[in-house]
Amino acid sequence: MFLAIGVGRICFLQNNARWLDEGGIAPHNQRMTEIFTGSFTQQEPIPEAGIDAAMAVLRHGRLHRYNTSPDEVSETALLEQEFAAMVGAKYCLSVASGGYAMATALRALGVGTGDSVLSNAFTLAPVPGAIAAVGAKPVFVGVTESLTIDLDDLEAKLDQARVLLLSHMRGHICDMDRLMEMCNAAGVKVVEDCAHTMGAAWNGVPSGRSGAVGCYSCQTYKHVNSGEGGFLVTDDADVAARAIMLSGSYMLFERHLAAPDVSAFADIKYETPNISGRMDNLRAAILRPQLAHLDVQCQRWNDRYCVLEDGVRDTAGLKVVERPEQEKIVGSSFQFLLLDWHADAIRDVVARCGARGVELKWFGAPEPVAFTSRYDSWRYADPQPMPVSDRILHGIVDIRVPLTFSLEDCAMIARIIRAEVSTVYQAQA
Repeated sequence: MFLAIGVGRICFLQNNARWLDEGGIAPHNQRMTEIFTGSFTQQEPIPEAGIDAAMAVLRHGRLHRYNTSPDEVSETALLEQEFAAMVGAKYCLSVASGGYAMATALRALGVGTGDSVLSNAFTLAPVPGAIAAVGAKPVFVGVTESLTIDLDDLEAKLDQARVLLLSHMRGHICDMDRLMEMCNAAGVKVVEDCAHTMGAAWNGVPSGRSGAVGCYSCQTYKHVNSGEGGFLVTDDADVAARAIMLSGSYMLFERHLAAPDVSAFADIKYETPNISGRMDNLRAAILRPQLAHLDVQCQRWNDRYCVLEDGVRDTAGLKVVERPEQEKIVGSSFQFLLLDWHADAIRDVVARCGARGVELKWFGAPEPVAFTSRYDSWRYADPQPMPVSDRILHGIVDIRVPLTFSLEDCAMIARIIRAEVSTVYQAQA
C-alpha cells in the first residue's frame, strides 16, 4: 500500500503496476481494448441487520410511525434521535423524501405564494421544485468552476429574497464561513440541501448544520438507502414544531424523541396545515443500521473518488475539480470539466465512453435527460439567462460512483475516460 494525499482528504490506493504505468495509466493496447461491464445504478444490498429489522416490522405489522404497542418506541422516532445525535442537531424529523423535507423547511420558515427564494443554478429539479411547491419563485445564483454557488453573484442578489435554498450539488461545498457571514448580515435564512453531502463537512461543521435547516435524502442513489425518504434537522424549536405538524403528526407530536417540548406546539397545532409526508417504520428500520456504518461507507466512497481523480488528472483538455482543504467530502459521484469544448466533441466523448461501458452524464445537453437537467430546463421557474454559468454548465460531465465498484473498477473507468477524452481532444486540435 502507499499513501496519496488529496486536497482535504487522504486516498489509499493499491500499489498495482497497471495503475503506475504511464503515471497511473495502463499500457496503450490495454487502454484501447478495455470494456467496463459494471452497472452505474446497482447499489449494495441492504445490510443484514436492516433486513432483520425490516422483517420484524413486517411481522408485527405496525408500519405507521404512530402505530405502536404500549411502551413501544417506534423505529422512526429512534431513527430521528440517532440522526440528530449524529449531526449534532437539537431536532430531527424523518419524512417521505428529500424534496418533501425542503418544501417543509420553506413552509416552516414562512415562505409562501409570490415569495422569492434564492437557489443554485447548478442543482437538480427537486430543488426548484420544492420552491415551486410552496408557490414561491426561484431566483437563480451562478455557479463557479469549483461547481459551488458563486458567492459574488449571491452577494449581489441577497436583497431579492429572505431565504436561500442552498444546494450542495453533487457533494461540492462552498466557503460556508463566508456564505453564512453574508447571509446573516443580510437577514437571509439558509436552508441546506444536503442530498449529496450526508457525512460531509466544512471546517469541521457537518453539512446541514450551518444554516437554519438542513435537509437530507435517503433515496436509493444517496448515502443511505431506503428507496425514498429524507430528514430535516434544525435547532429552531418553532421551525421544528411547524415541520412536525406539517408532516402529519395530528396531535401525536409527543411520541417524537427528537422534537421540541410540547409547549412549542401550544399555538401552532391549531394553525399549521397537515401536509402528510411522514416516514414509516419499515424505511426507518432499514436505515438505522446504515446510519451506524455511515463513516465507513463514506471512506469507501472517498477511496474510489480518489482513484478516479488521480486517474484522469493531467489529461489534456480535461479539468479536475479541485477540493479545498476545509472540505470533508463524500465522493459518491465524480465530476470533471470539458471547458469551452464544442458540443459535438463532448457528445463524442460521452458516446465513445458509453460504447466502452462508462456512463457519463452531461449537464450541457439542450434537453434534460433522466436525472440530468439545469436551470433553463425548468420553465415554470421563469429562468433568466446566465451566460457566465452557462459556459461552466456546458462543460460539466458527471458519473455515479456506486460502492459496488471496486478500486480496480474505478481505475479502469479512469483509464477509459482518459483515453477517450485524449482521443477527441487531439482530433479537435
